[in-house]
Amino acid sequence: MLVDEAKIFVASGKGGDGMVSFRREKYVPRGGPSGGDGGRGGDVALRADANLNTLFFFRKRVHFKADNGVKGGSSHKTGADARPTIVRVPPGTIVRDAETGGLVADLVSPESEVVVARGGRGGKGNAHFKTSANQAPRLAEKGEPGVERWLTLELKLIADVGLVGLPNAGKSTLLSVVSNAKPKIADYPFTTLQPNLGAVIYDNRDLVFADIPGLIEGAHAGVGLGHAFLRHVQRTRILLHILDGAAEDPIADYNQIRAELALYDADLARRPELVVINKLDLPEAREYLDLLRESLRERGLDDVVAVSALTRENVRELVQRVFELASRLPDRAAAPAAAPVYELADADLPFELRIADGIYYITGERIERAAAMTYWDYDEAVARFHKILAALGVVAALEKAGVRGGDTVFIGDFELEWSE
Repeated sequence: MLVDEAKIFVASGKGGDGMVSFRREKYVPRGGPSGGDGGRGGDVALRADANLNTLFFFRKRVHFKADNGVKGGSSHKTGADARPTIVRVPPGTIVRDAETGGLVADLVSPESEVVVARGGRGGKGNAHFKTSANQAPRLAEKGEPGVERWLTLELKLIADVGLVGLPNAGKSTLLSVVSNAKPKIADYPFTTLQPNLGAVIYDNRDLVFADIPGLIEGAHAGVGLGHAFLRHVQRTRILLHILDGAAEDPIADYNQIRAELALYDADLARRPELVVINKLDLPEAREYLDLLRESLRERGLDDVVAVSALTRENVRELVQRVFELASRLPDRAAAPAAAPVYELADADLPFELRIADGIYYITGERIERAAAMTYWDYDEAVARFHKILAALGVVAALEKAGVRGGDTVFIGDFELEWSE
């Protein structure tokens, strides 16, 4: 069963907390701070796996969370970093941010990888905060929170040759006789409800053929699951346009499919194409073959092959033509390097101040992370956080808004009492 769309939730690990500790040894009565740093939280990464060809696994599991970093220890011991969590997806998977729809990565090549949620850095131990004025700081950082986000996954099959045409044109039968694929075949429209792949080997070379489900009028607009089918044509290098030679008007059928392809993606109209007239085993197809060829030639289509997928007439010639055409095309462009997850710089992440019922609410990624990394049990840590508020302009904004001692201020999920 081909599942080509999924939505998943990923959460990277929190960084390990920094340690507050002091050197305590015999004959060293005034040992200095020795708290170690926390380890880095685990990343969540997506990796293309050549052994996968569907997103079906994500119907069973949706949430993926990495481990947290280990807390720092005494004697300057740094906590261990958490291992990354690798989520395997089939090659050809497009990753988008579910909230914005922005492209995160296009994992085309096997083993291509992208980090979609970066693990939080470990908090600094109190050894980092020793100064000439403060030889024994009771101050450390908590680990940075991880990143949580929803992602949408969209699979576009990677095939060299795409078979397109109206329902019941014989695409599945043709794929079954030229390749190792075993699609469901029957004599009624819409037999193929999902794409089928098959490898075709000829003269020590191989190409992957994809049988795209029959397209109908309005497919470019999503009619009849048109979008779900048409997306799989986009990566193919060659189009095999299968016509039913016994149809009432094969030329009209051809024009309809060409229009649907062009309306969905203009680049598809320029894709190398080989027209295949199928069903020569039927008398009416053979009777009007010359007339159909002439009509196609008038439209500039000289590259036409007539076959019978059922009796395999001219099928070998068709395979030869496809491989000859493929040999004249440039190699498939190399997959781009794994796309980074672009995020706004800290300077571009302003805070927002909102007042409701006498309560002040501060939101903003940078300030909320700073709050989450603060040890509220230590006065020095609280004082340091107040300096961060002043540096970011939060203090000035609150004072301008009329905050007074004793007022309640929320910074993210943290409820604080304002003090002068």
